[in-house]
Amino acid sequence: MVAVTTQLENTKKQARLTMQTVEIGAQTTAIRSLDWDRDRFDIEFELHNGTTYNSFLIQGEKKALIDTSHRKFEQLYLEILTGLIDFSTLDYLIISHTEPDHSGLVKEVLQLAPQITVVGAKVAIQFLQNMVHQPFSSLIVKNGDRLNLGNGHELEFVSAPNLHWPDTIFTYDVKTRILFTCDAFGMHYCDDHTFDEDAELIATDFKYYYDCLMAPNARSVLSAIKRMEKLDVGMIATGHGPLLHNYLSDWVNHYQQWSQEQTKIETFVALFYSEDYGWSDQLARAIAHGIQRNGIAVELVDLSAAETHEVRELVNQAAGLVMGMPSQSDQNAHAVLSTILAAVHHKQAIGLFETGGGEDEPIYPLRNKFQEIGLTEAFPPILIKEPPTQTTEQMCDEAGTDIGQWLTRDRTIKQMKALDNNLERALGRLSSGLYIITVRKGDIKSAMLASWVTQASMNPLGVAIAVAKDRAIESLLHVGDRFVLNVLEEDNYQSLMKHFLKRFPPGADRFAGIKTYAASNGCPILVDTLAYMECEVTSRMECSDHWIIYSNVQTGRVSKLDAFTAIHHRKVGNHY
Repeated sequence: MVAVTTQLENTKKQARLTMQTVEIGAQTTAIRSLDWDRDRFDIEFELHNGTTYNSFLIQGEKKALIDTSHRKFEQLYLEILTGLIDFSTLDYLIISHTEPDHSGLVKEVLQLAPQITVVGAKVAIQFLQNMVHQPFSSLIVKNGDRLNLGNGHELEFVSAPNLHWPDTIFTYDVKTRILFTCDAFGMHYCDDHTFDEDAELIATDFKYYYDCLMAPNARSVLSAIKRMEKLDVGMIATGHGPLLHNYLSDWVNHYQQWSQEQTKIETFVALFYSEDYGWSDQLARAIAHGIQRNGIAVELVDLSAAETHEVRELVNQAAGLVMGMPSQSDQNAHAVLSTILAAVHHKQAIGLFETGGGEDEPIYPLRNKFQEIGLTEAFPPILIKEPPTQTTEQMCDEAGTDIGQWLTRDRTIKQMKALDNNLERALGRLSSGLYIITVRKGDIKSAMLASWVTQASMNPLGVAIAVAKDRAIESLLHVGDRFVLNVLEEDNYQSLMKHFLKRFPPGADRFAGIKTYAASNGCPILVDTLAYMECEVTSRMECSDHWIIYSNVQTGRVSKLDAFTAIHHRKVGNHY
């Protein structure tokens, strides 16, 4: 084992970053970046034992690197990799998924080895093209595809979307019996042991990691485990934490048991699409994003590869269905469609979308059949006649939000009734102004009525806005995004409030019939308002069912100096 250690100064404490390389199989090296002092991972959870970012090098007749590392390890990682291999001989870079902690150094590897072919799921390659901003050779793989490196190293790819990234694939090496799983089966745990030497010591971190990252996608976990069953796995090489070898079956059984328990209680949507047809996968991801915004799970099913008996069971349990139209010539998809029609029931919600492959199964005859059975249409059919744009993806995201909100309506009503009456009334006495947030991002425009708005700082001038997680506009209010905060005027707000309180169909123009002009940041300013402020999002904080969006105020103007802001008084405090 070769180890390289360095220390970096942090303003508050010493942050230790070290490297470890270990031979874990024939011609197979684990390159582990050990981040000893990291105490938080994204916004999801607090870390108690640091973390590791694991990368792997397989040197058959052809050579493949599986994943890279976090950008903070750039110098250390590239030095270690240079000592292990001549970059001019590196043939493949396999991307398990494109989350930055695993793909943070892809661009640097491409610069050192421009001849390599990047291997990944279709979605991963699309994501990378937007990340690295340079041309590269690529190979798109799907479930069951194989890549022969020679010397017995034949790699088989296992599709594992949503674990916990939409583009995740596993890689299985037939020779070493190692399954490379990236985030799945991992844990944020940093120590010198490469493998799971002491199961009791790491069990808490293993479960904590599952609860935070995998439990929300429990059905996808079970699907991945089922695909793994045909493989003779001797080791799971994870993207974080120790590699699993000594107690392998126990770890997999835990994942299966926890996921089965989770799926018994969760509400989910079965989303059927055709991975290699038209823009089906791209549109399906956008719809799924909108659904998940409401805390609803999504089970993605490829119509071209699905088995009818599994589909029947899935449809029986699903609260909602979303269907992307397959090709008219896809025989397996037609068999699955027949199974779906036989298994659905009238209590379910349904949404349909075209996939734009040129030979789509007609959408309206299928829509009529679902309506005859009695399913509730959660959003109007989405018709695709040209390549998807930002606007198309936003429309699909809004459609997913609509079906998610429909499925959570009973839960929302129950929560509204849950608070103590006295507490509800006390909270309702927190009065607030009335505002309309208007956003433009590329070709997308949107708006929402807001009342939870407050000035949050004086230097720099800043405001904070609470935005419910189930609002589609939330995806347009990330760090760096810009918006206009329009202040409604007392005695002159009813028409604007009524307009923006309407439920708009996915993709509808929120500003039809409303007088606007463009702010300097490109967002619409509403003419008939008291004042406006142009803002830029600088941070977000997760607060249960809302995001707190903090923004710097860059400019603004008042149209009537002697007028007052419209005030909103609620009777109770547990809903708007």
